[in-house]
Amino acid sequence: MIELLRDLPAGVIGIEAVGRVEADDYATVVEPAVRAALQGADKLRLVYVLGDGFQGYSAAASWEDAKLGIGHWDAWERIAIVTDRSWIRDGVKAFGWMFPGEVRVFPTSARQDALSWVSL
Repeated sequence: MIELLRDLPAGVIGIEAVGRVEADDYATVVEPAVRAALQGADKLRLVYVLGDGFQGYSAAASWEDAKLGIGHWDAWERIAIVTDRSWIRDGVKAFGWMFPGEVRVFPTSARQDALSWVSL
């Protein structure tokens, strides 16, 4: 599931993956948060936490994630991914050039640094 992070600066969306992420998480949590953020701004900033409780994505969730990024391609300004999972970190490093906006990966111990960077 995906949970929203609370008490973030204006213009910053924060989400945390806990357990297994399903396609419905994007429809019920992420997409409404993106739509709400775009009502007050042209650009989006995202903090995405994939910590110890993250267990993986369903195939449908992966597709929804890709559609979300493509559907708002010009809006993404900064994306901070917070994780200690090497396969995620390595994947972002290898394919980060394909992401919209600027992308950085932070270890879970630097979660506050990620929030600070994405809020600049």
